[in-house]
Amino acid sequence: MVLGKVKSLTISFDCLNDSNVPVYSSGDTVSGRVNLEVTGEIRVKSLKIHARGHAKVRWTESRNAGSNTAYTQNYTEEVEYFNHKDILIGHERDDDNSEEGFHTIHSGRHEYAFSFELPQTPLATSFEGRHGSVRYWVKAELHRPWLLPVKLKKEFTVFEHIDINTPSLLSPQAGTKEKTLCCWFCTSGPISLSAKIERKGYTPGESIQIFAEIENCSSRMVVPKAAIYQTQAFYAKGKMKEVKQLVANLRGESLSSGKTETWNGKLLKIPPVSPSILDCSIIRVEYSLMVYVDIPGAMDLLLSLPLVIGTIPLHPFGSRTSSVSSQCSMSMNWLALALPERPEEHVVRIACIFLLQHHPAMQRL
Repeated sequence: MVLGKVKSLTISFDCLNDSNVPVYSSGDTVSGRVNLEVTGEIRVKSLKIHARGHAKVRWTESRNAGSNTAYTQNYTEEVEYFNHKDILIGHERDDDNSEEGFHTIHSGRHEYAFSFELPQTPLATSFEGRHGSVRYWVKAELHRPWLLPVKLKKEFTVFEHIDINTPSLLSPQAGTKEKTLCCWFCTSGPISLSAKIERKGYTPGESIQIFAEIENCSSRMVVPKAAIYQTQAFYAKGKMKEVKQLVANLRGESLSSGKTETWNGKLLKIPPVSPSILDCSIIRVEYSLMVYVDIPGAMDLLLSLPLVIGTIPLHPFGSRTSSVSSQCSMSMNWLALALPERPEEHVVRIACIFLLQHHPAMQRL
């Protein structure tokens, strides 16, 4: 008898959206198929699936122990969100090579359905960062007698939705700062900055309207600017590692001494970025809008306004009081966008997934 061969082993998901991208949220049922193609007849002990979701951080730091001795300190931490195993063919024991434990699979293509439910508790959004990640995957393992197992892992994306139609994310953000420049015994007039944005919560593709007034009473030429920053924070063994990167920025007109500039809703567009991660104990992803005055030869005058990047856009018909009631379930059209190179790029490609018909800003991307 000539034993057959495994030609291919693949995993496909039953997607919940029209774009065929496997995207889920807490409480969703993840279903799909393990596809097996064989040439000839094969004997199988088992075909198993293993599904897991977890957040993990890892980084290293060099330490000096004295006497010219150095060592490397490893920082690692992990949080598991779920761990599911199932047997599609066969039995649990893979070390049983008795003939009666084998299953015969004939030549051709075969499909084996699987299904499991994600926990109802909040899950961290899928993320790939500099020192950590949040990943969800399904792994298939085909075990045959006297042969190495055939394994395949395929990731899927989870989004813990952030609805910006909530009171805390609809509240305006504002601040004022002032700075006086000193040079030895000479003191010039102050530089003052006040800024305001309409709300705290936004979604990728939206433009933030910045209302600001910059007054330059100093003797120097200054430049007002604004920028969106993403801050990734990783926690392990009581330590924290932080990575801050620029997301978008703009520049105002140069201001000579005695001049004032006013921004009446100056627009700064939010590019495709991953949503904020606020509920994971070892990884946080936060955003801020920095409105500042670039002062040559001195520290900048900085005003930081917190932002939350959400997944459910502003209700088009709601107001700040009524839109909170729009906690509706939305069918999603997810976009695959060409993005700049960054650690979380492949997750960001799915993060900018919005209702095209309800979010005109995304249509213009």
